[in-house]
Amino acid sequence: MPQYSYQARNGSGGVEAGGVAAADAATAAAMLRGKGLHVMQLAPTTSAARLASLGEKLSWTSGPGKKEILDFTTQLAVMVRAGISIRQALDGISEQTTNVKFKKILLQIKADIESGRQFSEAISKHPKLFGPLYLSMVRASEMSGAFARMLDRIATYLQQELETRKLVVGASIYPGIIATMAISVTVFLLTFVLPRFAGVFEGKEEALPGPTKFLMSLSDFMVSYWWVILIMATAAIGGFLMFVRTELGGFWWDRAKLSMPVAKRMFRALYISRSLHTMGELLNAGVPMLDTLAITGDISGNRLFRRMWRSVHSSVRQGRKIQTQLSKSNLLPKSVIQMVAAGEDSGKLGEVLDEVSDYYHRVLRDAIKAVTSMIEPLMIVLMGSVVGFIAMAIILPIFKMSSLVSG
Repeated sequence: MPQYSYQARNGSGGVEAGGVAAADAATAAAMLRGKGLHVMQLAPTTSAARLASLGEKLSWTSGPGKKEILDFTTQLAVMVRAGISIRQALDGISEQTTNVKFKKILLQIKADIESGRQFSEAISKHPKLFGPLYLSMVRASEMSGAFARMLDRIATYLQQELETRKLVVGASIYPGIIATMAISVTVFLLTFVLPRFAGVFEGKEEALPGPTKFLMSLSDFMVSYWWVILIMATAAIGGFLMFVRTELGGFWWDRAKLSMPVAKRMFRALYISRSLHTMGELLNAGVPMLDTLAITGDISGNRLFRRMWRSVHSSVRQGRKIQTQLSKSNLLPKSVIQMVAAGEDSGKLGEVLDEVSDYYHRVLRDAIKAVTSMIEPLMIVLMGSVVGFIAMAIILPIFKMSSLVSG
């Protein structure tokens, strides 16, 4: 049975430290409370921690995603509003959770709360699940006493983020399918169909037109050295992914997305909507301005936008207004900067940002539809051109030989 070390305050006010064996942290905390102790700190011993770490490494269960976090936040808001304590709510939600790793995390949060920690302090141990925005809004609600209402705001934010992601992913599915089909058909024609005509054209290479000679050479290379092509393609994709993960490559890729002829309007609307929505939610939650700007930059999703918001953060820290630094950047339209300035001057910046982010969310949906409607015919034309070129290269010499025979 796992061993847990603890620090607790006894009935006389003194602090005790020791160890206890229990099935889990929640059981250990309950045992200590049964002895009349107020748990101050509870953690697995070194051997138990190592065993838990080994179990996590050997586990193939996927961790919780944004959908699980959204469901958890929504359920917790409903239960807290109904008057159920956070500890009981976490206990009920964890029993219904099917994801093993998420259930373990919820039980850890519950154990931390039972040991006297606040909810914000408990979730801060899991930054990959509860990011800076989530944590900041929860902390603000703990100070204002509007915990349930703040959880509703967080759930609404997460819901919109999921919808935005679905829109972007959905817009790339059809072009991806068309591109995959185009590549598959091209490879099939070059490696299976074209070699069947090699015997027909044998000994007549001089009479073949240029496109046919080119495709025959390409077909021979692909059949003989397919492994070279596979290695080169894998190396190219892997190299690109590694490059964009570097700071230099990431800046180049983020700048490229804002300059793509077809998709730049979509990406720009995505980053503006996400930035302003995040900033508005944090301000309306009562998060300090400097913390709001720092979190907005980290969540924006684009290194150029992150650099812009960090420069705004530095400017505001020096006592300047937000609009002063924003006006020096070309990432936001002038109309947005003017509305931010009006909201800042009137003291209603949070409300203004909510309205502007809603507008750009609609712009994003329209941009995604426009990009999808433009990419579909382009991909069809490209696929038809490639297949047509190969078909022409095969049929053209056959017609040429037929005309020579009939002549």
